[in-house]
Amino acid sequence: MKTKTLGRKKAPREAMFRSLATSLVLYEKIKTTEAKAKLLRSYVEKMITLGKKNTLHARRQLLKKLYLESAVKKVLDDLSPRFSQRKGGYLRITKLGFRQGDAAKIVRIEFVESAKPKTESKETKQPVKKLPKAKKAIKTK
Repeated sequence: MKTKTLGRKKAPREAMFRSLATSLVLYEKIKTTEAKAKLLRSYVEKMITLGKKNTLHARRQLLKKLYLESAVKKVLDDLSPRFSQRKGGYLRITKLGFRQGDAAKIVRIEFVESAKPKTESKETKQPVKKLPKAKKAIKTK
């Protein structure tokens, strides 16, 4: 089976992908080189699809591919339900430019459907009450 090595042997390459995938799941977007992002996309999309099954076996498979239990929990509880109606294409790669040191192409890889921020409705916001101004202190000798 032919695979891109990214100038690394098998164990360091797998560790790099586990680390990148864990960061991507936790922060939902990361900056990396274009070559790493293209390979990372298929790695993470397979994890999201696996998370949709939400079985014990799927959980154990995810534990093998991610470093943190909290990342596995986020895949199962947050990301998989968010993409339940989607068949694939969970990630987007956006080109940002070139790195200054070696002119490598830098991209941002992020989930297509971002988490919706929880906003308070207009009815629940209470107006801030202004406090009366404090009187000047009287100096005594």
